[in-house]
Amino acid sequence: MPARKYKQLNAKDLVSEFDFGKLKIKSSDDIKPCKSIIGQERAIKSIKLGLKIPGRGYNIFVTGLTGTGRSTTIKHLLEELGSREIRLNDICYVNNFKNPDNPVALIFKSGEGGDFKRDVEYMISTLRRAIPKIFLSEDYKNKRNRVASDFSSRQKQIIDEFEKKMIDGGFVMVQMQVGMGVRNELQPLVDNEPVSVEKLERLVKDGKFSQEKLDEIEKKLERLKREMGTVELESKKLAMKLDSALEKLDFSILSPLITDKINVLKKKYADPKVKTYLDSALEALLDDLDRFREASPRRGEEEAPPFRKKEPFEEFAVNLILDNSADGQSPIVIENSPSYRNLFGTTERVVDRYGYWRTDFSRIKGGSILQASGGFLVLNALDLFIEPGVWIPLKRMLMSGQLEIAGYDPFYMMAGSGLKPEPIPIDLKVVLIGERRIYDSLLAYEEDFKKIFKIKAEFDHEMKLDKNSLCAYVSFVRKVTEAEKLPPFNLDGLKEVTAYGSRLAGRRDRLTTRFTNIADIIREASVVAGEKKHKMVTGDDVRNAIKNHIGRVNLMEDKIQELYEQNLYLIDVKGKAVGQINGLSVYDTGEYSFGRPTRITVRVSVGRAGVINIERDAELSGPIHNKGVLVLSGYLRGKFARNKPLVMSASICFEQSYSGVDGDSASSTEIYAIISALSGVPINQGIAVTGSVNQYGEIQPIGGVNQKIEGFYEVCKAKGITGKQGVIIPIQNVPELQLKPEVVSAVSRRKFHIYPIRTIDEGIEILTGKSAGKELSKGGFTPKSIFDMVDKALDKMAQQYKAATDGENNQEGKKKKK
Repeated sequence: MPARKYKQLNAKDLVSEFDFGKLKIKSSDDIKPCKSIIGQERAIKSIKLGLKIPGRGYNIFVTGLTGTGRSTTIKHLLEELGSREIRLNDICYVNNFKNPDNPVALIFKSGEGGDFKRDVEYMISTLRRAIPKIFLSEDYKNKRNRVASDFSSRQKQIIDEFEKKMIDGGFVMVQMQVGMGVRNELQPLVDNEPVSVEKLERLVKDGKFSQEKLDEIEKKLERLKREMGTVELESKKLAMKLDSALEKLDFSILSPLITDKINVLKKKYADPKVKTYLDSALEALLDDLDRFREASPRRGEEEAPPFRKKEPFEEFAVNLILDNSADGQSPIVIENSPSYRNLFGTTERVVDRYGYWRTDFSRIKGGSILQASGGFLVLNALDLFIEPGVWIPLKRMLMSGQLEIAGYDPFYMMAGSGLKPEPIPIDLKVVLIGERRIYDSLLAYEEDFKKIFKIKAEFDHEMKLDKNSLCAYVSFVRKVTEAEKLPPFNLDGLKEVTAYGSRLAGRRDRLTTRFTNIADIIREASVVAGEKKHKMVTGDDVRNAIKNHIGRVNLMEDKIQELYEQNLYLIDVKGKAVGQINGLSVYDTGEYSFGRPTRITVRVSVGRAGVINIERDAELSGPIHNKGVLVLSGYLRGKFARNKPLVMSASICFEQSYSGVDGDSASSTEIYAIISALSGVPINQGIAVTGSVNQYGEIQPIGGVNQKIEGFYEVCKAKGITGKQGVIIPIQNVPELQLKPEVVSAVSRRKFHIYPIRTIDEGIEILTGKSAGKELSKGGFTPKSIFDMVDKALDKMAQQYKAATDGENNQEGKKKKK
């Protein structure tokens, strides 16, 4: 029974139709360059919402394929929103005089931080110049001398009274050498000569000096020693009082000057926290006025040389770590290297003059988060997560609104500082740009993620093909050519660029929004046009640019094609064969994908194994392919085994496949091969097949349809076009067809054929040229049809199996009787 004739696709079904007539243009120069983001209305709406809501946690995670304009869109929208003036702050770190390990953060209005730093530096500089001059003035010297003279006279009086008692008692003060030093010692006068007590004791033993005189001398000596101790104590007290009096003198002279300078700053900067710091600075200055004597210039010097400087005023420095005095617009910081140091800042360490690591508030450095305060921080999610120790502090900062700056250096753990600066309040929006898998992982495993990234903006990789999108594509071409000073595109060139966008989108009614790829082709086509001296880029230039682009990445395709041409890959594209069919598969290298045919064979026999998936048993089959084999088994049972057992063993093999198989696009192909093997009807080897199937025999759509058709065409061309070759595809994939001009031309000349089908019945009729047959109400199928042959073959197998099992049972029964 002959098969019905089935519809074949025409050339117009294989390419997109672009109606540029409505645009009324002849080239890309006839339209204005685009200034807005194309095809991402959903993502833009989400981003704008996140940027406008001031609440904490409304940070944005942007997902989508690379090249869809994520970074460009973010930058454009941030600049648009950031153009509005807002209040920004300056932030300074200053010394904590009570606890230097906890520096104090002072927050000023934009521009005031720099003023405060300069004012404090000027105040200290003024005092350092003025106070040493006071110390050198005659008035100060006279006052100091009067105070010193008063204490000196009192001290002299005490010493004179003691010396009189010492002389009257017959003693003198003698300086004795003790090691490297000298000490004073009281010695009695004997015959007007000082003699030590030890020597007198020896004279007493020798009988040359009386014991009574020695006892009297020792009593006087003890009394004088006690008085001398009292005198030394009084002298020390007087010296301390002198120091105190001199300090009071310095305080009385310098305090008004220093206090006046501080009060000027307190009037200018009314913030209570700033006033508290200035009060602490005043107290520290007045507590140590001697610091003004250190490193003071000598006669003839305007400034002390560095080797005599001890940096006595370092603790009064102001560390301005955030200066927003430049403008009042929201800062937009794009951090391309989000290490801990670059994001959060650090406390730097230096080696002091003694060789020790040290740090202080002046070594605190801000990072990108601080620079973006009051604005926006844009980060790449993948870059963020490959940096150690960054995510947890970032999450903590976004949840608390407080930035803690600390040193992070895992390679210098022994040199860590104990500095803990005061946290800084931070108000900013963080925009993370990353792949969907990163977003999904964070959503699943990071419980706080949704609290801090409440806005998801997903960029689409395609948009509808209509008049507006055509206009947008042309305006994008104009934007690139104008910005990079490239030649304009004529109408044919624009059509080819749009066709390329449609092919990347995967459907004729769609255009890709991966404009990075489109821009690359625009540039490359311009180069081709320049080499040919074209004033405008033509359609041929674009096609050649696409061909050149493919030629840079399709080495694997060429190598595999050589294997077909050399008959190392066994494929028949002519004639007929039983239980053998050409399936279609896609090779994907990451940046390029292409299709090629694969021979699929089936051998059947009597048995109960059912469908044997050789790829699965060899562990070369993926889970989706395994599922497809189980589905086709269900189809066979439902079609042919509702009134009898299925006692078939059918082994399916992807010949010369050594690297694994996955996907269910060959499930219909495998059914055709099984039907052919069971019925004995040969399959046309000039027709390759792709398509998934369900258990009811309905053909389902697959991926990579363009690559598969073009791949089989290339093999047919290499082995010889007969005019009868073609491909069977699911009818649902017809809108996705966007084939190469060479294939379209072959189809239009009826040298190559594309058959869209809906069911297994249609496919088997095209492959065999015979009617599939219909199921009859009384059972069985249309006589002499394909399904009738299969059904009878399965009946025969069932009978053979029953006879074989009955014979085995009879033999076992006879053995038992014996």
